[in-house]
Amino acid sequence: MLKNKKSLGQHWLKNRIILDEIASETAMGIECPLVVEIGPGLGTLTSSLFKYFDRVMAVEFDQDLAAKLPKSFPGKDLEVINANFLDFDLEKIPGPYTIAGNIPYYITSPIIRKVITAENKPERIVLLIQKEVAERILDKKETMLSLMVKNYAKVYPGVVVPKEEFTPPPKVDSQVIIMEPKEVPEVPEEVFKLIQIGFSSPRKKLVHNLTTLKSKEETAEILTKLGISIDARPADLKLKDWERLFGAIM
Repeated sequence: MLKNKKSLGQHWLKNRIILDEIASETAMGIECPLVVEIGPGLGTLTSSLFKYFDRVMAVEFDQDLAAKLPKSFPGKDLEVINANFLDFDLEKIPGPYTIAGNIPYYITSPIIRKVITAENKPERIVLLIQKEVAERILDKKETMLSLMVKNYAKVYPGVVVPKEEFTPPPKVDSQVIIMEPKEVPEVPEEVFKLIQIGFSSPRKKLVHNLTTLKSKEETAEILTKLGISIDARPADLKLKDWERLFGAIM
């Protein structure tokens, strides 16, 4: 029996009801036969995905797991690609597709960025991630990650999965997030140059963080003209606020 590799952040979900719910969410409102699965592992989610999709393209970094997976699904249209998903070229995927996966916590942000900014956009993305990270993405108080996600996709909360539902159990609970990529980003990518500066010290007020661009007095004046409180902190601003601020300060 194959054992999990801690270095790869492998925690396998064993609850069939939750696995089926993830697969159902991935297919909801979508009419395409192909789903790309990130890190299929032992194939527990793969099995549920085949209830809703004709074809599964599974990208698995672990060579042992990648070699074993096809044997678990004889007669199914399963393509297993032994690769790091961050190196996998989404542009080569033919036709419409969706994405699903129980992804390693330690590479959550780069995976999310990759899938929501792809030129060959997936129809829908359903990922099981660390609950704390999901909450930061969904919260009204913004972070660099939440602003990036909301710029490129509509995002919705999914089911919360207790750590006890995994083998081996991780230290924290997980949650599903559902993302639907937007046709065009809400604000230009260049606005994130300012957002990055603004979040250089997330707990400080913007008038302090932006002094590398303007004096405190000039920044306070710009914020006031834009109708933004001079006591505002980075987490208080939405994407359109940052876009207006970018136009006034950069």
